[in-house]
Amino acid sequence: MADQNHADLIVIGAGPGGYVAAIRAAQLGMSVVCIEKRATLGGTCLNVGCIPSKALLHTSEKYHDAASGHLAEIGVGVGKPKLDLAAMMANKDEIVSSLTGGIDLLFRKNKVTRITGMATITAPGQVTVTGDDGTKDLTADRILIATGSEPASLPGVEIDEDKIVSSTGALALPKVPKRLVLIGAGYIGLEMGTVWQRLGAEVEVVEYLPRILPGMDSEVASKFKSILEKQGLNFRLSTAVQSAKANKSGVVLDIAPAAGGDTEKLTADVVLVAVGRRPNTDGLGLAEVGVEIDDRGRIPVDEDFETNIPGIFAIGDVIPGPMLAHKAEEDGVAAVEIMAGMAGHVDYDHVPGIVYTAPEIATLGKTEDQLKDQGITYNKGVFPFMANSRARAMGMTEGFVKILADATTDRVLGVHIIGHEAGTVIHECATAMAFGASSEDIARTCHGHPTLNEAVKEAALAVDGRAIHI
Repeated sequence: MADQNHADLIVIGAGPGGYVAAIRAAQLGMSVVCIEKRATLGGTCLNVGCIPSKALLHTSEKYHDAASGHLAEIGVGVGKPKLDLAAMMANKDEIVSSLTGGIDLLFRKNKVTRITGMATITAPGQVTVTGDDGTKDLTADRILIATGSEPASLPGVEIDEDKIVSSTGALALPKVPKRLVLIGAGYIGLEMGTVWQRLGAEVEVVEYLPRILPGMDSEVASKFKSILEKQGLNFRLSTAVQSAKANKSGVVLDIAPAAGGDTEKLTADVVLVAVGRRPNTDGLGLAEVGVEIDDRGRIPVDEDFETNIPGIFAIGDVIPGPMLAHKAEEDGVAAVEIMAGMAGHVDYDHVPGIVYTAPEIATLGKTEDQLKDQGITYNKGVFPFMANSRARAMGMTEGFVKILADATTDRVLGVHIIGHEAGTVIHECATAMAFGASSEDIARTCHGHPTLNEAVKEAALAVDGRAIHI
């Protein structure tokens, strides 16, 4: 910083959106201060979200492969595995620590000034930071709000992070619960429910809607529910949770049909509340400064990510759009590039959504339900992993690739995958769709053999009814 208390840009929040925006702004020659309330950088994603959950998903899958006999079936005899939950948690924590520390190094490399504390916007271009060492007043040409989101709850359900936990508490349970009730059948809940089911918990999912994975392709959701039931998860759909009360022995829930009806008691050792997330805007002083907030707690912004108050910008989970780390990163880069006079842009039609269970789900673009609702005529190609050579060789044959293409132009409108490493496989489709590819373009692209991505090629061929291997 040329001036100790003034910067070109103040970024509030050091999650994926904030820290990436800060680094990109510094690359573009701006003096940047990034304020973060946590002692560690990386926000929810690195500290209590994406990264620790993926560590537990990975290790719990390894444990389950051994415990279920899958390894023995393919000739790897390991005997009866022993679960060391403390070591599993320690491994997760070490991964988190190394990655959050890595952001510190990136900040120093790019000369981003880091300040730990709570930020309050006192006026356009003015921020007060309250930390352990008192308060500090800063000024900047621009302020970027990147404070992310926090877990939402339900009326009558108080999260204590002990017996009634959010995703944060679910990442650090001291022992495997005998019975876990999961409120909400979205991707966060299903990932964490899968972790604890693999480790030995009996998991029951209570969902208000008549389906799982709201917003995702309904054919994918239906198939995935069948896979999860086969794995051992139980579902109560179209069911409302009226209350959940912790006691000495666990939690008692009152549930009832969503359409109305008699109340029923449900008991659990631990209840995981995963009913979505809410923008994290409390305490920023937004109302006092006049920053507009909509009825869902989000901050409306224009095409330049600027709020209704000139000089105050916002990105990521606090603005409309999917609450995803990678979307926040793209927001952050685009916002600061626009500030620098460049042509920053985010294509929100091509933001992948991924569920990191086993098998994974990956979705991109329009769902079949959306195309039907919008009256768009389309052709559909589906290819099962059961017919893919690499999937067969790995014993990972559940699921399929589905490609939806415009019936007139053949332009790919949506891709939906259930399968091993679906979150990796879908990115060739993201690139193709970003350049306006047709299903024929994907079908004519040479794919290495044997690879899981050959299922994408075959699904593209299937759009025109000419898949080779089925």
